[in-house]
Amino acid sequence: MGSYFKEFKKETDLFVKVCQRLADNKFVTSSGGNLAWELDKDIILITPTQIFKGDIKTKDLVFINRKGETIEGKRKPTGEKPMYLKFFEERPDIQSVIHCHPPCVCATAILKTKNILMKPFFPETTIEVGPVPVVPYAEPLTQKLANNFSPFLKKYNSFIMENHGLVTMTRGDIYLTLSTVELLEASADSILRALASGEELQELSKNAVKNLGNVMKTRNLPLFGIEGENKSLEELYF
Repeated sequence: MGSYFKEFKKETDLFVKVCQRLADNKFVTSSGGNLAWELDKDIILITPTQIFKGDIKTKDLVFINRKGETIEGKRKPTGEKPMYLKFFEERPDIQSVIHCHPPCVCATAILKTKNILMKPFFPETTIEVGPVPVVPYAEPLTQKLANNFSPFLKKYNSFIMENHGLVTMTRGDIYLTLSTVELLEASADSILRALASGEELQELSKNAVKNLGNVMKTRNLPLFGIEGENKSLEELYF
């Protein structure tokens, strides 16, 4: 293995661990899902194409630059590469991204009713994930799909891909992004169970969300979206 694999051994080990956990959680199946982590200026660690994430080893990983050129690695990078290049271009503040197919979040991706993940139900999800808009459907692996994210990228950090899956990005490492995915999936599971009961859902009030903004400040959590795009947490939800 070459210099980047040696230089970023700690990060590649964690990357493989996250791939395995996504597989163990059944958030990815077959060769679906992909991950990217910008490790340094113009150095992006990304998953290879057409391999089950549970089978990925360090030697399978690929390093690319901001132009999408492979700078190290023996495999071809994921076919969703245009999507990731778009993310890092339009959101220079973010560090890592996961696209996967958690079952409960994917259930909301095929609902015809209004998007329930734009509403605040749980404090943790409200301050750590934020509202999750639906990005209109486009053919996978295309620039069209990447472009469909543009109206949403500056304002949000997580996105439902209509009839497809989930994309989540954070300013932290790939493990933080995984934790965010897991939190959202647990919340979606609870929401769907509540809907199945036939009872009306109870959202957090605007005042409750406003007060959660204080929790974010205490925990030094930045607002979602690119810096300066959103004025307050309650503005995002109401």
